Amino acid sequence: MPLIRLDKYISQRSQLTRSQIKALCGRGKITVDGAVVKSSDTKIDPERSVVVADGSRILARSERYILLNKPEGYVSSTDDGDGPSVLELVPEELRTKDLFPAGRLDKDSLGALLITNDGELAHNILSPKRHVSKIYIVKLDRPFQNKYIDIFKNGVELRSGEVCLPVKVKMVENCEKLAFIELSEGKYHQVRRMFAAVDNHVSALMRVSVGGLILPEKLGFGQCMELLHKDVENLEKPLDFDAFCREFSGVFSAILINK
Repeated sequence: MPLIRLDKYISQRSQLTRSQIKALCGRGKITVDGAVVKSSDTKIDPERSVVVADGSRILARSERYILLNKPEGYVSSTDDGDGPSVLELVPEELRTKDLFPAGRLDKDSLGALLITNDGELAHNILSPKRHVSKIYIVKLDRPFQNKYIDIFKNGVELRSGEVCLPVKVKMVENCEKLAFIELSEGKYHQVRRMFAAVDNHVSALMRVSVGGLILPEKLGFGQCMELLHKDVENLEKPLDFDAFCREFSGVFSAILINK
C-alpha cells in the first residue's frame, strides 16, 4: 500500500478539513503511532498507522457503514429542511463529511436505515434491478384480511393508478392489526399507499431488515452501530420471508406495540 499524506488520510475519514488538520498539527494535537506529528503533509501508511486527532482515533478504512434504528421525527436526508436530519444521530467518532442515508424512511417511520459514504453499495441496495428486499412491520387501523395476500402478490394498484410489483405480506400471529410486508421497490410512501388501496390505514411502520441484515433487537431507537464486513455482505443477500416471520414475530411486534 503506497504512503499517503496525513491530512488526506484524516480528511477522508473524519469531518475535519485540511486547514483544521494543519492547525491541530501545529498545536501538537495529532499523533501517529504515539508520536506527535507537527506537519500535516507527513506521509503515513494508511493500513498500519495508528492516527489520533485531538484525542479521537481515526479509523483506517475510509468507507463507513452505519446501521441506524431511526426514531420518529427525523428526516432521511443530509440537511434539516423538514426537520432534524438522521445524520445528527451518528456519534461524532463515526462521522465523515460524505455520509448519507442509503434510501429513505418517512419522517414518522421507524427502523433500519443504512448510513454510508459508499455510493456503489447504496446504488446496489436501492436499484430495482437488484431486487434487494426490505421487510417492514406495520400497525393497521383495521384487522388484517387474508385477501390482502393474493391482492399484494398479484401487484396491488394504488389509488394513483400505479401498479406495484408483487410483494409478500403476512399477518403477525395472534395480532390481527399487525403485519409483515416484504418489497423490493421504493415508491413514495409505498407501504402506506398499498394498504390504503385495500381500504386500511397504516398507523405505524417500522423497517426491520435490509437485504439479509436484520435490525438487532438490542439497538434502541436513535442508536446506531458500525457494521462489520460480514454485516455489509449480508445487505445484498436475501432472507426467507416466511422463516423470518416465524422467528421474529414476537420480537418486533412487542417493539412496535411498546414504542
